[in-house]
Amino acid sequence: MLSRKKALFGGIALTLSTLGLLPVAWAADKYPSRPVQYVIPFGPGGESDITARLQQPFFKKLTGEDLIISYKPGGGGAVGWSQLNGMKGDGYNIMGVNLPHIIIKPLMGNVGFKTSDITTVYMFEYTPDAILVRKDSPFKTLQDLIDYAKSHPGQLTFSGSGKGTANDLANSRFDDATGTRTTYIPFKGTGAAFTALMGGQVKAEWGYSTVAANHKSDVRMLAVATEKRVPLFPDVPTFKEKGIDMIGGTYRGIAVPKSTPEAMRMKVSDLIGRINADPEFQKKMENRGFVLIDVPYKKVGAFMRQKTKEYIRLGKAAGVIK
Repeated sequence: MLSRKKALFGGIALTLSTLGLLPVAWAADKYPSRPVQYVIPFGPGGESDITARLQQPFFKKLTGEDLIISYKPGGGGAVGWSQLNGMKGDGYNIMGVNLPHIIIKPLMGNVGFKTSDITTVYMFEYTPDAILVRKDSPFKTLQDLIDYAKSHPGQLTFSGSGKGTANDLANSRFDDATGTRTTYIPFKGTGAAFTALMGGQVKAEWGYSTVAANHKSDVRMLAVATEKRVPLFPDVPTFKEKGIDMIGGTYRGIAVPKSTPEAMRMKVSDLIGRINADPEFQKKMENRGFVLIDVPYKKVGAFMRQKTKEYIRLGKAAGVIK
């Protein structure tokens, strides 16, 4: 009798879930049935934290459970990533990952982890590289800046967030594509790079569209590394429009401990994909200057192979790896 009741209840639940009348958590074998820990391997306030905070309410809406954000900063993400596989692989521990960081850092030296140690299950956005100048800068267009760089070799200074980062690689790529020789000055993070620009320590910054979004009254964005113009900045051209083949920036995704079973990896990937598909979430991300991408677990391998090849080439050109 008990088994018949369970079967009947299970059939009713399946029907209700199909009709969308049960919470997603019930329809997905009760995952998650408790809060999920989301570790950001950086301090609070950066783009990785901002994206996690934007995901948080949509996670709650979909599952009825909390997404609890915590931080393990240090070593430009290396401290957190080196501890990822020590966490329990049950789907209730996830961690933010960044490219090119998890590819380039292990090639620069011993940082406590290898790229192959990181089990990425979804890549959800990238923060496009962009050239920023102060509002009072004499550089009104990208061509103004390129002309100056060509006539003053080495004198056009850029701030950026560290060595071996998306900013550093973008600078090397830009010099190669335009035939210029600029000077890249690494700072400890996007905030410090922006402060250097505003303080007049550099003439321009390799920043992101998100920095421009947060400081519209302070900076002018000359070009952005996207396929199409960023909706928030319809008047700002892409590098591609100007004949410079540059698309990219800092890519962000979600990783799980290597011990996480395949079926659970797929569930986490699917859940992040559902958040990415929410029109309200998409609008909030776009309003902050982020560009959404959708690379689920089954496609992550190919995505990483392509990016690894690209970043090794750029890292060697920038002199950050041998």
